[in-house]
Amino acid sequence: MTINKTANGNELTIALEGRLDTTTAPQLDDELKTALDGIAKLEFNFEKLEYISSAGLRVLLSAQKVMNKQGSMVIKNVNEEIQEIFEVTGFVDILTIE
Repeated sequence: MTINKTANGNELTIALEGRLDTTTAPQLDDELKTALDGIAKLEFNFEKLEYISSAGLRVLLSAQKVMNKQGSMVIKNVNEEIQEIFEVTGFVDILTIE
């Protein structure tokens, strides 16, 4: 998985490419632990994300909890397969997906 971060003041965009699963989720989790300080708006771009597992969902949930305290988080460009995973797991009610 490739993680591309773009910071603009207190806004951070993270574009993910590949698969967010048990192998790659710890990498994203580590990135987020250091990247979210002072961030008011977090945006994930899933345009090139092919798959997300429960491990990936846990990382998103953790990021959402942090952002609930300091700003907002949105997920954009979700493909049909990942959207279905969000719906089946109930994450559509927890996350802001555009």
